[in-house]
Amino acid sequence: MSLHRVASLETFAILPTDQRSRRSSDASARARKLTFNPLPQEWDPPAGLDQLHAVGAFEVPRWKRLLQVAAAVFYCLFASGVVFGYAAIKPVLKSEGAYKDICSAPGGLVSEDTCIEIHLNLMFTVAAVATNVAALPIGAILDHYGPRVCGILGSLFLAIGAALMANESRLPFDGLLFGYLFLALGGPFTYISSFQLSNAFPKNSGLILALLTGAFDASSALFLVYRIVFQKSEGAFGHQRFFMVYLIVPVVIIILQFTLMPSQSYKTVGELVEEIEEPVAEEPDDQVDEETALLQEEERQHRADVIEGLQNVLGSAKADKQAKREERKNEISGVWGVMHPYTSWEQIKSPWFILICAFTVIQMTRINYFVATIRAQYEAIFGSIEKAAEINEFFDLALPIGGILSIPFIGMILDHTSTVTVLACLVTCATTIGVLGIIPQTWAAYGNICLFVLYRPFYYTAVSDYSAKVFGFRTFGKVYGTIICLSGVFNFSQSGLDFLFHQTFKGNPLPVNVMLLSLGLAVGLGLVGFVAIKAKMIKRKMLSEEAYGAFSDPRWNH
Repeated sequence: MSLHRVASLETFAILPTDQRSRRSSDASARARKLTFNPLPQEWDPPAGLDQLHAVGAFEVPRWKRLLQVAAAVFYCLFASGVVFGYAAIKPVLKSEGAYKDICSAPGGLVSEDTCIEIHLNLMFTVAAVATNVAALPIGAILDHYGPRVCGILGSLFLAIGAALMANESRLPFDGLLFGYLFLALGGPFTYISSFQLSNAFPKNSGLILALLTGAFDASSALFLVYRIVFQKSEGAFGHQRFFMVYLIVPVVIIILQFTLMPSQSYKTVGELVEEIEEPVAEEPDDQVDEETALLQEEERQHRADVIEGLQNVLGSAKADKQAKREERKNEISGVWGVMHPYTSWEQIKSPWFILICAFTVIQMTRINYFVATIRAQYEAIFGSIEKAAEINEFFDLALPIGGILSIPFIGMILDHTSTVTVLACLVTCATTIGVLGIIPQTWAAYGNICLFVLYRPFYYTAVSDYSAKVFGFRTFGKVYGTIICLSGVFNFSQSGLDFLFHQTFKGNPLPVNVMLLSLGLAVGLGLVGFVAIKAKMIKRKMLSEEAYGAFSDPRWNH
């Protein structure tokens, strides 16, 4: 889930500038603050006096903000997305006899190896679903109680998960399933609550978000490092010992939350500008007493402090330049603002939502299914355990590296191409990955992995970028949260795909892959076609409005 693109867009989206386009002049002023809260306002009223309010970056010393960013990147590296290193830890768990006691019982419907495979894949499926669904409550908690509470909850979930994984053999229930579930819940609590740190240094918000995203992508390599240690120790350093050592991570996060990390989110530049633009209440001279005069003076001084702080952390020239750049990006999109005036329910009922949601459901299922079954698939395709293991090891290494390498290219594509082009790229890449995945050649397998590890972060970021541009910031929490939540729930279909792969098709991965490829291509073409048609209609309407405005200009009458 990459919300980072949205945060960087919001940071400068509403800065005042004299040269605004016709389309952005009214829409950009509607929502000065991006909220991750998915709850409707009537269910979730604005923060009261007893709830935390955001703080301006200029109110916190520079050295402390630097340490906060460094600390967030550090613990995201060890906590934010570790469960997505499943392909690396899966062989370790299998070699240590995970689920062997359950699956070795006589009279089973499937073979012992298939039973273990399905149980382990279900463990990952539940974790993947939890990671996505968790975005819903995290948004509300972050908006109401601040990043510190989110960070503490995340560390508690990580500690519970690590303790369950370490002691799973002594528990009367499935410790692996619930342990991995809690590890998955801990990740987004620590990661999403760190997004607001991009506002600690507005001039460098993109760099900070890139570092956090890179840490998230690289965190999946933690289990790869552990697997290498496990193999080097010839199994002596088992997963029980590893997860006992891992308990250090949540302890460090809790200590950092209480000693260094902010209890309040940093204000966006938009919120600070809003404070400056809000008019000062003026009383008639004959009604101004000493107390009122002092209050007015304090308000004026606060406004002056905010202006000075903005200049210190951003610089007026830099802000104006960035605002124009963001406006240009919105115009390039071709569909920016098309659903901004509508309510969240009207947006969710529209084809704009239905098509992107259906495409996201299919692609997220494909991505997580591939991560869960990569070794089993290539064992069946090549008929070689050794070759499948080599491909799996290459994938474990390529997954975090690909995520990090793709960051600058993703930003470049999203900022300089239209939304139609971005969606066309997504569909083309997804189709190519599907085709490479069914070709029984070594070059196709490695090409598939290389493209997959670059496509995965691009896809997640592009969906959040589409949601921000099409639906807007005012309803982002509800709309994007619904997309991710539904995609997560539908990820439970992986268990059914597993059964089809191992039982119905007798270990042949091709039918399932062809089915997912066909569904993704059909929905993807529908999405691209719809957006392309609408983009042309919007452009035609804008040109006619500009032509009408030009001919109605009084200067044409002279």
